[in-house]
Amino acid sequence: MRRPALLALAAVLAVGDTSVYLATSASAAAACYPTWSSSAVYVGGGQASYQGVNYQAKWWTQNDNPATHSGQWDVWANQGACGGTTPTPSTTPPTAPPPTTAPPPTTAPPPTTAPPTGNGQLPKHFLTGYWQNFDNPAQEIRLRDVPASYDLVAVAFAEATSTPGAVSFGIDAGLSASLGGYTNADFKNDVAVLHSRGKKVVISVGGELGTVSVASASAATNFANSIVGLIGAYGFDGVDIDLENGVNATYMAQALRDIRSRTSANLIITMAPQTIDMQSTGAQYFQLALNIKDILTVVHTQFYNSGAMLGCDNTAAYSQGSVNFLVALACIQLENGLRPDQVSLGLPAAPSAAGGGYVNPSVVNQALDCLAYGTNCGSFKPPRTYPGIRGAMTWSVNWDVTNGNGFANTIRPHLTTLP
Repeated sequence: MRRPALLALAAVLAVGDTSVYLATSASAAAACYPTWSSSAVYVGGGQASYQGVNYQAKWWTQNDNPATHSGQWDVWANQGACGGTTPTPSTTPPTAPPPTTAPPPTTAPPPTTAPPTGNGQLPKHFLTGYWQNFDNPAQEIRLRDVPASYDLVAVAFAEATSTPGAVSFGIDAGLSASLGGYTNADFKNDVAVLHSRGKKVVISVGGELGTVSVASASAATNFANSIVGLIGAYGFDGVDIDLENGVNATYMAQALRDIRSRTSANLIITMAPQTIDMQSTGAQYFQLALNIKDILTVVHTQFYNSGAMLGCDNTAAYSQGSVNFLVALACIQLENGLRPDQVSLGLPAAPSAAGGGYVNPSVVNQALDCLAYGTNCGSFKPPRTYPGIRGAMTWSVNWDVTNGNGFANTIRPHLTTLP
């Protein structure tokens, strides 16, 4: 099992709109915050009062009444009774761009449409697979030999350099030898080949043994510079964040916004946190996802190497390797700020691909049906359906090829049946 890394809760930065309410001063704590408005947009840290009680938003929200949407798993945190003078709402807009799509209300089914930006022109429901740039017992393949069933290929991995935050990429010498000679130029040509087939390719950063750290403003700049350079050099369509030894939500968000501002509005940004990293909105990975929700493509959580964990009902521990586990754990993200089109199920392609949590690919299809339609569920049923659930991810394409392509051949056709 990979060792989880949880950091302290980072403050979520406000995203721009003149109707966003923020605290005007520390002295306002004893007074009532600005009165909650159903039409106003609030972001993480946003404050409002309702019927003599102060509330603080945990993430982006609109039209979620604080009185009925506060608690451990809901958007508002109760700050206690208030009284005295109500401060004037701040009208100074924050500097970052506003979310382009409202999140799903918790009282109605979420929207099924994909966001207008940050999706990289991917299918409504798509399959992601990691391509291994190294030797292990899985079959080595050239990038161009990735099966056509995969819509998005994440190249594993860009690695840390001696410059804080910066990463580099090149074809692994061992892989090159196993393939009879495979060069950086060959790889770049293969990226173009996948593009000609309508596929997308992103560079993944980190991995289980990765040591990339973006923990300062200068490191964020170095990270952004290096990723922009790799996009230019190889033609990558975006970046995948797979930092399994810790992530700083504030500075990684800074870096990702910088990358997007210097590349394309269609930049693909994906994340592959471990299961425990998405158990709570207080975790840094979850904070990162919420911080960049307006430009985030998808989070394909690794629902394996996890053991048993609480689901969104917060009452029972569900064992990995079951449809209940997949649905109950995905539900945490779906009920805590991410849109359905930003949630994907990550599973190993073969028993040998992970230390635990492998399921038959048909179980992944069951979980997708349960989330999208409310059918084929196990004993756990989510509080609502999420027709826009984005799809599935696997570690890895190489292990899937080794295992006879059972993951892709089972799941990719099923994705076309989702609403």
